[in-house]
Amino acid sequence: MRVIYNEQMADLAGLLGEMAGVAGTLMEQATQALLEADLPLAEQVIGEGDRIAEMNTLAEEKAFALLALQAPVAGDLRQVVSAIQIVGDVNRMGVLALHVAKVARRRHPNHALPESVNGYFAEMGRIAVNMGAAAKEVLESRDPHRAAQLNVDDEAMDDLHKHLFTLLMDREWKDGVAAAVDVTLLGRYYERFADHAVEIGRRVVFLVTGVLPPDTDPATE
Repeated sequence: MRVIYNEQMADLAGLLGEMAGVAGTLMEQATQALLEADLPLAEQVIGEGDRIAEMNTLAEEKAFALLALQAPVAGDLRQVVSAIQIVGDVNRMGVLALHVAKVARRRHPNHALPESVNGYFAEMGRIAVNMGAAAKEVLESRDPHRAAQLNVDDEAMDDLHKHLFTLLMDREWKDGVAAAVDVTLLGRYYERFADHAVEIGRRVVFLVTGVLPPDTDPATE
């Protein structure tokens, strides 16, 4: 039974890592579509919605099967419960990438972003992609030190998000209400993508050590 449990947990961890990798790839493509007003690429990202849903369903099934069939206790139960919670985070990361692509599609053939904020979103996209890759890494390695580092990585995303609001509130903003709404929504999508990666890191730390780091951002999406 122990061998079966370990095999099933390893299988689930691999699937969660794959989902995080997919989310990072989709966010990279969605950012490119956003910055370049690339409709075919935006459509390609959006077309991955069914794949994300299928992977999420499979991960949930595997996690709940472990809970129901293996009847884990103590440390094993902590691992399974953490995995169930992580499923939701990796799923949301993928969905947030789809949201970015949908904004790019909705504004085509125009660019969704004013030129004045392109640099901000290029950098936010870069950070998000790196955090997606890091989430994949920690899910596969279960390295609590690297997992904790995700919270530090998120600080740069938070700083950029705050700067965006500074621009939007400036009297010199001349790009109109529609652009301001898009920038606000998109900034939130990138921020939440990074926050879910941080949450994955917290859960991996808990999974390995039994100690859950404090939640520095209680907002959820």
